[in-house]
Amino acid sequence: MSTAPTAERVTAAAEGEVVVFLIGMRVNRWRSVRHWLPVFTAMPRMLKELAREEGGGLLGQRGYMSGPRRITIVQYWESREKLLAYAVAPDRQHRPAWAAFNRRARSGAGSVGIWHETYIVPAGSYETIYHGMPPTGLGEAYGVEPVGRRGERAAERLAG
Repeated sequence: MSTAPTAERVTAAAEGEVVVFLIGMRVNRWRSVRHWLPVFTAMPRMLKELAREEGGGLLGQRGYMSGPRRITIVQYWESREKLLAYAVAPDRQHRPAWAAFNRRARSGAGSVGIWHETYIVPAGSYETIYHGMPPTGLGEAYGVEPVGRRGERAAERLAG
């Protein structure tokens, strides 16, 4: 996807339901590097694996830092089925990383925290607009189209 700002108003070209997955970590004890560093390094490996696989389900992602302790990744998935299949696949990066985290968590006494939230957003329940910036979020994941195709006003775009 282009990093050039769009000159016109555009909206995400998403159709149907949208799957948004938020995942993050928080370093609770900086000195317990052996507990939080493996968590910190596991996510980039998973994202690289998903980026290499055509049709794996991950459409786009973006990482955010909230101060020095918190990292959040926003992911957009093709379907809940593909997200859940990735989570349990024994030959993929997630399942062994999750097992290793659970082993470390028992001995780490809260040195690192993790969290995730999954949202299944029905068609007609999301709305986007991008103007004067590169497509972001859903627009980056699904591509963009002129606003007029979905309605000039947010209320029109939310009507489905």
